[in-house]
Amino acid sequence: MSVSHSDVLIIGGGVAGLTLALTLASRYEVTLIRPAQDDQGASRWAQGGIAAVLSPADNLDAHIQDTLIAGDGLCDEDAVRFTVENGPAAIQWLIDSGVPFTPDTSPDAPFPYHLTREGGHNARRIIHADDATGKAVVETLHHNAQQHPSITQRDNLTVVDLFANQTGECNGALAVDSDGQSHTLYAHYTVLATGGASGLFQHTTTPSPNSGEGMMMAANLGASLMNLEFQQFHPTCLYDPDGPAFLISEAVRGEGGKLLNQQGERFMPSIDARAELAPRDVVARAIDAQIQAGTLGHVWLDISHLGEEALRHHFPTILAHCASRGIDITQAPIPVVPAAHYSCGGVATDLNGATEVSHLYAIGEVAYTGLHGANRMASNSLLECLVFARSCAQNLLARPTAPPAQSLGTAPLMPSTTTTPDPAALHALRQSMRASMSQHLAIVRHQEGMAALAQQLIDLTHQLHTLDPDMTHPDSRRLLHSLKLARMSVLAAQQRHESRGLHYSPDWPEKLPGARPSRLRLADLPSLAS
Repeated sequence: MSVSHSDVLIIGGGVAGLTLALTLASRYEVTLIRPAQDDQGASRWAQGGIAAVLSPADNLDAHIQDTLIAGDGLCDEDAVRFTVENGPAAIQWLIDSGVPFTPDTSPDAPFPYHLTREGGHNARRIIHADDATGKAVVETLHHNAQQHPSITQRDNLTVVDLFANQTGECNGALAVDSDGQSHTLYAHYTVLATGGASGLFQHTTTPSPNSGEGMMMAANLGASLMNLEFQQFHPTCLYDPDGPAFLISEAVRGEGGKLLNQQGERFMPSIDARAELAPRDVVARAIDAQIQAGTLGHVWLDISHLGEEALRHHFPTILAHCASRGIDITQAPIPVVPAAHYSCGGVATDLNGATEVSHLYAIGEVAYTGLHGANRMASNSLLECLVFARSCAQNLLARPTAPPAQSLGTAPLMPSTTTTPDPAALHALRQSMRASMSQHLAIVRHQEGMAALAQQLIDLTHQLHTLDPDMTHPDSRRLLHSLKLARMSVLAAQQRHESRGLHYSPDWPEKLPGARPSRLRLADLPSLAS
């Protein structure tokens, strides 16, 4: 077993983790855990862009109001205002860092970079790098982090748990490497930037989605988890049951893409005045209804009217990827289906990313800041990553210098692996969890189905304990985290007796006045029946 010490330990190397590392490295020694699968994570696959008030024709209050409307009454207005007001400076930091945003070369351009529009926004305020913004941002920041002498990146470790000292302060994390060797990572400050929980579901928009392990690690130390029932399903993921996940950016609809049903008819104008640019929960439910009424298993998204030249300019990645899957989007519509995309809930934090656990922070999709409410508006996610990473950094930079590593206390030992569960059996359990979650806790939820799901998750947990009674194998422990989070998500949904935003139940079709965000702790989870 190896032991290491650092001032700040950041778990996760997407936009939030990289931004924090680069902002802190002027003062602190930073260890950044960036597993190889981060290259397939949500940040890299974010296509559309980043929302911020950049055009002279736009204003902060308009962005705030659009966000509050999309959040369907559950946003924290202070968090929304904080995020929006700090957005332009965060974008300028990216520009100064070298991110190659797409320029606007038109003679009367109001801003040097091209701004597009997406669902829920009433102005063009999405800055982007073609249709691969996440990739451009991650690659730029990762390159900068590699050059910084105060940032140590570890790409061979998978964190399986956090640990705290006797006073309850988080002191670091326990991890394993690719050879199965254990590592104790001491840190004065620990920051979760581990992403969301889309991997709890069968169909997702990223190839290697997280399943909420970071959220559950924080809950194990006593942190609250909020709004777990609000899982966003992106309306338009490429439909290909035999191929990998691939998101079709909301910007396609922002540039005039039309949704068509099985009969080739456009259906969104009759559902919402904003048509294809309605908030994602509205569009996803409309698509789901069309799929349930038809036999294709998908709907169509037609952008062919833009023409090949415009498509190559605006959507080169989507054009090339669809071509590689046998779809010429200049001539034919794209088959699309909703897929799990973003977790609006997560670890409760303040505006500096601080959790209820001392010395533990959370930023990015793993966190609940109050920005998104019951539904995230398009392209506010990378904005949140940037703003809260920078806010967290400023908070940590203002704190006293970290004490010597020896004062951190003693970490619990990683249990020795006495059981090696069958990998195929573990995979089967995870797939069963994902299929059950997609059946009963996706776009439309029924009380009867959620009750059945709660029992199914208990049964799967018992099966996991049978496979690995001591929970010593890292894959077992990570699956246990996911099963616990799935159970907490079901509990949150069962307790919300209304339909709001991303939570829609025909059993409770109306909105309740005075509804509030949900808050759960691990102790609220019913004990496993024997």
